[in-house]
Amino acid sequence: MALVPYEEGTGWGARQLHSSSATYRFASHTILIRQDWQRLGVAAVVWDAAVVLCAYLEIGGIDLRDRSVIELGAGTGLLGIVATLLGKGFFVCSFKAVYNCSARVTITDRAAALEFLESNVQANLPSELRPRAVVKELTWGKDLGNFPPGAFDFILGADIVYLEETFAELLQTLEHLCSEQTVILLSCRIRYERDHKFLKMLRGRFSVYEVHYDSSKDIHIYKAQRGSHKDDF
Repeated sequence: MALVPYEEGTGWGARQLHSSSATYRFASHTILIRQDWQRLGVAAVVWDAAVVLCAYLEIGGIDLRDRSVIELGAGTGLLGIVATLLGKGFFVCSFKAVYNCSARVTITDRAAALEFLESNVQANLPSELRPRAVVKELTWGKDLGNFPPGAFDFILGADIVYLEETFAELLQTLEHLCSEQTVILLSCRIRYERDHKFLKMLRGRFSVYEVHYDSSKDIHIYKAQRGSHKDDF
């Protein structure tokens, strides 16, 4: 699940997390995300890292059309929803064949979060895009046989670096899902020394570059690829 350490507070941020819903505007759509802190805790609220990565996808000139995208630790589903909306393409005819060049987005989390996740995805996607977004169970390091190796163009994760005991499984999952061309985008707030440890582990297997920093929210976005890639999108 998209779990992160959290300390209760009384400020605006805490009130927002405990609200039953949160509204955003991306890809010319108003997105209403249902939240449920009382029942599912931190997996059922929208965190700043997801919002910042959504904005980066929208303004960063990243073309998701006709791309295969997977989100890890999706939680409420905001990031996967936005990726699906931004990846909207057109039906193209070629030699009497018709195909849809929209993105194919797989939105994943652990089993306990799937029903809640699915409800947000279905409520916020136009009917024509719903078939392009699939909600699927993925426990890092355990369900990899259900996902074709190296089949994704983009791997997205927002605030998924949180528990040190999951780092090896997360890295194993990233390696399984990646091809030489896959781009990984991870958005996070660096809270603890263990977060730096994960970045060091990631750099041991991928080329890693910081591509964006939102100083107002203290959120970093890292791009990772196999080998020595430092390509523009």
